[in-house]
Amino acid sequence: MSKSAWQLLGDYLKDTQLLGSIQSTLYWDQNTSMPMAGSTWRGEQLSLLAKQIHARQSCEKFESLIMEAKSELKYLQEKGNSESQLIKDRFRNIELLEQDLKRQKSLDPKLIVQLATAKSEGYMCWQEAKKNNDYKSFSPSLKKLIFLRKEQSNQLAEQRSCWETLAQPFEPNLTINRVSELFEPLKKRLPDLIHRAANICKTKRQRWDLPTADQEKLCKILLNDWSRDPAKTVIGKSPHPFSITLGPDDYRITTRIVKGQPLSCLLATAHEWGHSLYEQGLPSESHQWFAWPLGQATSMAVHESQSLFWENRIARSFSFAKSFWHHFENAGAPIHSGNDLWINLNTFTPGLNRVEADELSYGLHIMIRTELEIDLLEKGLPVEDLPIEWNRRYLHLLGVSPKNDTEGCLQDVHWSEGMFGYFPSYLLGHLISAQLTHTLEKDLGSIEKIIESHKTSTILYWLRKNVHHYGRSLDSEELVQEVTGKKLSPNYFLEYLDNKVEKLSRISG
Repeated sequence: MSKSAWQLLGDYLKDTQLLGSIQSTLYWDQNTSMPMAGSTWRGEQLSLLAKQIHARQSCEKFESLIMEAKSELKYLQEKGNSESQLIKDRFRNIELLEQDLKRQKSLDPKLIVQLATAKSEGYMCWQEAKKNNDYKSFSPSLKKLIFLRKEQSNQLAEQRSCWETLAQPFEPNLTINRVSELFEPLKKRLPDLIHRAANICKTKRQRWDLPTADQEKLCKILLNDWSRDPAKTVIGKSPHPFSITLGPDDYRITTRIVKGQPLSCLLATAHEWGHSLYEQGLPSESHQWFAWPLGQATSMAVHESQSLFWENRIARSFSFAKSFWHHFENAGAPIHSGNDLWINLNTFTPGLNRVEADELSYGLHIMIRTELEIDLLEKGLPVEDLPIEWNRRYLHLLGVSPKNDTEGCLQDVHWSEGMFGYFPSYLLGHLISAQLTHTLEKDLGSIEKIIESHKTSTILYWLRKNVHHYGRSLDSEELVQEVTGKKLSPNYFLEYLDNKVEKLSRISG
């Protein structure tokens, strides 16, 4: 029996996705266990795969398969199936495939190879520069990536600025003006909240740490409590924690141990597990399976909303602290009550490191990076001046200044891989998480009470039903509007922070 046009397109997409998953597997290895000396060969491997994937995503055969599947759908629609959700979903898949095809056809294959090589080289160079506090050794790689990304934007020739064009794969339909609308209220309000919280937290607390093995054991307990299936998930270590999906039943996360910060590993694990839970909850019906657009994440902001939800709404909640503190005490930590653990989990002190930042100061870390990359791409900020500008803005907004570039502009991996336009997703994720939580609590009641009742599965079910299943059928702001009935706003996040600072004041007092 001959296959339909839709099935033939699906087969083609699956083969492309198989190549993509091989690419992701090499990326996982590069970040977790590959020896430094393997970087040159790895760069060649990734470049070859990038070239092959781009060819499949931009060739006439792929375009023809899309056109034939679209014609088949129109025929089915004319036969009276226009109201079928299956037909509507398939048309949305086609629309997204045509959009992606147009972008891929706009790009010169030589540029794709150059970018893949530059990203691999940039990542390895960044690792060495960060280790040696040597920004100058990294700046040529950064210059090259900026040049190539600008060229990518020129080739795409979209009706957007350079930065907006590069942001689209991470956050569809995002504009610089919308970023400003959402971030400016936070920029005005957060410094006051930070000052208020810093006064509460100024009492010097006991410094403590835990051995690596104990921290890893705590993370395993956490994930077992949160429904981890060891048959489908693996945990590794990397310089920068991340989550990645290698196949429909192959989910990976990494974490890291930070000396002197015994809660960092637990919170990073909670964060990355939130990403993985979202990936595990994406649509799995045959017409939306792994290779189809509707089976993929809505956007990185929605992705971040899920990771931040599990890190901040669950792992940093008072009810979680009450139920989990004894595991820390058993490991030898100076934690003897839920209050002890909650206060340690929610210490608000402005610092230099984004990944380790508290919920209050985190947004300012993101604003600084967003403004800087726009300046690098669109306003002529010289790469050589990045450390100076970084330090100046940190001192102005957070009142702290890096002692060196390792704890300053070299701390994040993103720019070493040319990921310009990614950073706003982190803060947008905070806003989305807060607004979704408001609706979740209207439907289910207090999150604190649900956690206290050991029913986090109820929360996960709500997220599966109301958030995860959309895939790419909507963009992030459309999803928020659909789920909450209101336009995305920073007010829910600010209200949440206000309440947390007030609670911290009561408990610490």
